[in-house]
Amino acid sequence: MNEDLTDQLLIRQMVERWAVWRDAGDWHRFASVWHPQGVMMATWFQGPFADFIRVTQEGWAKGVSILHFLGGSAIEVAGERAIAQTKMTISQRGMVEGEHGPVLCDVVCTGRFYDFVEKVDGQWKLLHRQPIYEKDRIDAVDPAARLSLDQQALAGFPEGYRHLAYIQTRIGYTVKLDMPMLKGAQVEALYRRGAAWLAGGALEREVHPA
Repeated sequence: MNEDLTDQLLIRQMVERWAVWRDAGDWHRFASVWHPQGVMMATWFQGPFADFIRVTQEGWAKGVSILHFLGGSAIEVAGERAIAQTKMTISQRGMVEGEHGPVLCDVVCTGRFYDFVEKVDGQWKLLHRQPIYEKDRIDAVDPAARLSLDQQALAGFPEGYRHLAYIQTRIGYTVKLDMPMLKGAQVEALYRRGAAWLAGGALEREVHPA
């Protein structure tokens, strides 16, 4: 097996461990996948990985339910840097307005994790994660329930993560409204940043580690 393929497999392993350990609440091992300057960008949080772990734990204590499922990966390696794109779904459960009162719903958002990955002491670590939000939907857990969403509020959120943003704002989060989606200026800018960084340039990001 050549070195490039070995690196790709190790990076994929890191990405998979991120999802498994985060969703299992295995916080000590979850922290181990991150670069010391690692940053997480999400609809509801943007900042250093240690703060992401803390606020995720706080959400768990309040009953926030967000899970992840992974698909295929495409990984480009250049020396001790790599860009990894991994198909994923984000699934969040919560209450929204229904015809006869609050209704328990699941929102499923399909997209990609776009990861800046760097080797630290011989191990691949997650330096910067920027999800790309492609499309989403909302469904009542009880198929007989009927939703009564605020259509004006819903229309104010970006198309790629409209329902995810809706349910997250309903539980008190402030949602970032200019995240990359399948098409558009934000995702094109992300691709340019990734290519420049992979070629040896500085990592340009909106949130800087503490």
